[in-house]
This record gives sequence, C-alpha cells and structure tokens, in this order.
Amino acid sequence: MTQSVLLGADRPATAGRTVPVARLVGWALFWLAIAAALIFFIFPIFWMLETSFKTVNEAKAQNAALVGFQPTLDNYYNVFLLTTANATSSGTTTTATDFPRYFLNSIVIGGISTLLALILGTLAAYGFSRFRVVAKNDLLFFILSQRMLPPIAVLIPIFLMYRAIGLVDTYAGMILLYTTFNLPFAVWMMKGFIDEIPREYEDAAMVDGYSRFQAFYKVIVPQSVSALAATAVFSLITVWNEFLFAFVLTTPGGARTAPPSIAAAAGGGQGNIDWGLIAATAMLFVLPVLVFTFLVRNHLLRGVTFGAVRR
Repeated sequence: MTQSVLLGADRPATAGRTVPVARLVGWALFWLAIAAALIFFIFPIFWMLETSFKTVNEAKAQNAALVGFQPTLDNYYNVFLLTTANATSSGTTTTATDFPRYFLNSIVIGGISTLLALILGTLAAYGFSRFRVVAKNDLLFFILSQRMLPPIAVLIPIFLMYRAIGLVDTYAGMILLYTTFNLPFAVWMMKGFIDEIPREYEDAAMVDGYSRFQAFYKVIVPQSVSALAATAVFSLITVWNEFLFAFVLTTPGGARTAPPSIAAAAGGGQGNIDWGLIAATAMLFVLPVLVFTFLVRNHLLRGVTFGAVRR
C-alpha cells in the first residue's frame, strides 16, 4: 500500500519534468524547420540582389563573397542606358536600352490579360455554380484539361494560326493568348469560392428588386474579393514569367515582353555572361509582382484557403 502511494506520488513529478522538455524540443524542431524553409526560398532572392550590386569580375569570381564587397549601381544604370565606345574616336556614346519598352509591354499585356481572365472566369464560374448546365462536369473537366496540355505542344499550330490572321507580334494577339491560358484556372478557382457563398444572399437581393446581374455584381463580387485577389496573383505570375510564346510570337521591335529580353541580356559567349546585369534586370522585373502581392496580402491567404473546407 505504501509502495503504491509512493509510486503514485512519483508519477506527477516525472510527468511534470518530461512534458515541458518534449514540448520544448517540438517547438525547437518546428522553428528550425521554418527557418530552413525561409533560408531555402529567400536565399536565391538574396543572392540575386547582392549580385546586382557587384562588378563583372566580382560576380564571376569562383569564391565570390556574399558580403564585404564594394557595391555599385552600374548594373542598374546599364539596364536603362547602354554605353559603347566610338569607333572613330576615343569617346563613348550613351544610348537608351529597350528594356523600359519591354517592361511596359509586360505590364500592359499582363495586366489586361489578367483582368480579362478574372472577368470572364468569374462570370463562367457563377454560371456553373448557380445554374443547371447540361454536362456540367464534362464541361468543367474539358476546361481543366486545357491546363494539362504542354504549351510547346501547341506552339507551332498557334504560330501558324496567328500568322494567317495577322496576330503575330501584336498586343491583341498576346493578350488573347494569355487570357485563354489563364481562363481555365480562373474558372476553377472562382467556382470553388462561389460555391461557398450561400444562395440565400442573392435570393434576398432579388426579392428586394435587384436583377440577377445586379445581385451578382452587388452581392457575389464583394463577397469574392479575397478569391479575386488570389486568382489575380497566380494569373499575373503565370503571364509575367511566360517566355516561350513571348519569344516565338513577338519581335524585339514590337510586342515583346521582358522575359526574352532578360535572356538576351546574358551577353555574348559562355564566358562573357554579365551576371550582374542579369541580376539587376531580374530584380527590376520581379519588383512589380512583389509589390502587387504585398498590396493584396490581406486577401491572399483567405483567398487561397477559402473553399477548402465545406460548411
């Protein structure tokens, strides 16, 4: 009896000592995993940022230092202005580069195509969510299957079609193409969000005298702001980074976007790659997407997770 009492008295003390230690180890492992993930994802951006402030020789050095070098803004200067030596004299000539035009092309084409994909995708998603559609599941699968097709598989047919109808190297052609690519993603994303919005909201609005479109515009759209923000971010990133069609369907003097120009900034041979110039160009190219994502950050997390769990 005495032994049982003693053993029972020992248990709380032992448990009290082991539980905090286990909890501490768990928290330590959790934060170590978070730190490792942050380093893994942030280090490439840090490397690109610090390389953009290095000279050509410092960037190409085998043992390039991450810190302790003399930073320079020459690479950012060279992104916008090109300095060449005169053949007839010892002076130099400074001319503007084409990067600002390519950068503006990316903003125009990416912004308009993302907006169109959002508008058309939201309307289509609303129709699939609220109305009886013949072969709805088959149509939704067909829409989704457009994302399964590798872009290179349709590159030549699209090029031949665009050449026949005069859309090669045009803003309209690139906007139409990118809108088509993002539309399946927008439809599926928005349908999941709209399915979670109770139909009673629209019914109450229509009882008050609103038309179907007014109920959609004044009830569904405000409820879907987070979903629209999440869809816009992912759609813009897809268009912003697209290289293959921008390289084949456009020319340097026309509607070419920034990704092919960044590839062209690599320079002349394999040993003459200007890593500092490439890093500076890439940092400027990434900046608009980072700013846009930062501005919609409050809606992004809710937009990504909304619709994951049905009520």
